[in-house]
Amino acid sequence: MRITFISDTHTKHAQITQDLPGGDLLIHAGDLMNSGYYWEEVYPFLDWFNNLGNYDHKVFIAGNHDRLFEDRPEEVKGLLTGYKNIDYLRDEWIIVGDADPHDPNVKTARIYGSPWQPEFYNWAFNLPRNGVDLEEKWFNIPNSTDILITHGPPWGHCDVTPYGNLNVGCELLRVRVDELKPKIHVFGHVHSGYGYKFHEGTHFINASVLSERYQYSNKPITVDWNPETNELEFI
Repeated sequence: MRITFISDTHTKHAQITQDLPGGDLLIHAGDLMNSGYYWEEVYPFLDWFNNLGNYDHKVFIAGNHDRLFEDRPEEVKGLLTGYKNIDYLRDEWIIVGDADPHDPNVKTARIYGSPWQPEFYNWAFNLPRNGVDLEEKWFNIPNSTDILITHGPPWGHCDVTPYGNLNVGCELLRVRVDELKPKIHVFGHVHSGYGYKFHEGTHFINASVLSERYQYSNKPITVDWNPETNELEFI
């Protein structure tokens, strides 16, 4: 299964089109908007994402900049009915691929997406760090998740900020991920954490494509992944 991971495009999605090689699955881990208040920031992204024809499946979640996705969920839901080629996940899961037990060549992946992260100023999808509400969000991640998409990183994995060289990921998410051990966990949010780490059976990928100065500097991460063996090869 060839997968490309991106995150934190912040309305600059068109700049990365040439670096999307195509494949089975494209995942966007949130922050498609800037201010998060204007529909004019949403339409171009959805048009672009929906019309990318070189991926069989395209999945995205919202992030802390995507205020409209939290504040006006019913309008977002209605808007998305016009985009048939993409899946939006908000504390939901889907199966990607054709589940056929009689065909050993068919590969599937159970994907769960959630936009929440520890409170950071007054942005979207924020919950108090180490609070019961945030803990409940992570508890609801299914045990059978193969690919976990969250906007923010778990504590200690690709989450170091240049301001003080500190880990700023979510401690409660780290606890849940350590329990679940998904095969792949992709996120963004901390632009400086862009990169990859393998830890105790999980591939951790920070797919932020913009730098801390919001310039396109980090290439989309594309891999060939075997869902059965969890072997991963970078393309």
